[in-house]
Amino acid sequence: QVQLVESGGGLVQTGGSLRLSCAASGRTFDDMDWYREAPGKQRELVATITRGGTTNVVDFGLGRFTISRDNAKNMLYLQMNNLKPEDSAVYYCHAETMSPFFDYWGQGTQVTVVS
Repeated sequence: QVQLVESGGGLVQTGGSLRLSCAASGRTFDDMDWYREAPGKQRELVATITRGGTTNVVDFGLGRFTISRDNAKNMLYLQMNNLKPEDSAVYYCHAETMSPFFDYWGQGTQVTVVS
């Protein structure tokens, strides 16, 4: 059974940092991503990383967010620095396999940034 379990969310002050983790089990994955969903807004992509380590961070996270993974441990991470109140959201781990295509979601972890 495939599972993605996020951890590391919490309450932090503006300018603070958090490191999110996603523990994957049941299989290995190709691309892995972090998404976020704020109240009243659509779920949006935050960052993505290929199995080979190529990363892409969406504009609002450039210079502040770093995505990484440990394939040996089947773990995904998101280091978030200089957090802003607008970063407050539920952050979701997402993982894909390509051939055939399947995708999976974690249950989410809440990040709240207060000023």
